[in-house]
Amino acid sequence: MSVEVNGLAHIQLTVNKPESLEFWERFCQFLEMKTLIRSADVRYCIGSRTGILVRLAPLEKRTQLFDQDRCGLHHFCFRARKREDVDVIFEFVTAALDAHVVHPPEEGDHFAPGYYSLLFEDPDGIRVEVNFIPGKGHFGEGGRLGPDGAGPASSYGSDGLAG
Repeated sequence: MSVEVNGLAHIQLTVNKPESLEFWERFCQFLEMKTLIRSADVRYCIGSRTGILVRLAPLEKRTQLFDQDRCGLHHFCFRARKREDVDVIFEFVTAALDAHVVHPPEEGDHFAPGYYSLLFEDPDGIRVEVNFIPGKGHFGEGGRLGPDGAGPASSYGSDGLAG
């Protein structure tokens, strides 16, 4: 027996920099999410079938910076409804949030057919991706898990899926 879940309900992030709280609240509101909790050390925004809770680390625990190569979160990705939304979000995070951009919107067909994505970081270095994949992605025509697909990959990296 198995269960198909209905997406990701929420994610909770812990940040060191107080400006990250404002960064996340503004970003979530741009994504048409609403602020449910706003306090000196927490922002929780909900909408678009998800929630993002951002909590300021206690002062005595703010000495360690986020590192994508350590155990824990590497990045997470919002799925855009339209390819153009990725470009609009890029404009917002660069102009309004002054986010550090790891890569601007770019093609990524080596990951999935029609893959188009943006990758940026919050003030603490937490990476966020926004992507658009047309149709059914890996489950559709041309996808690895589609009717005539190659099946599961044995490796992945900056060059995409292999094996």
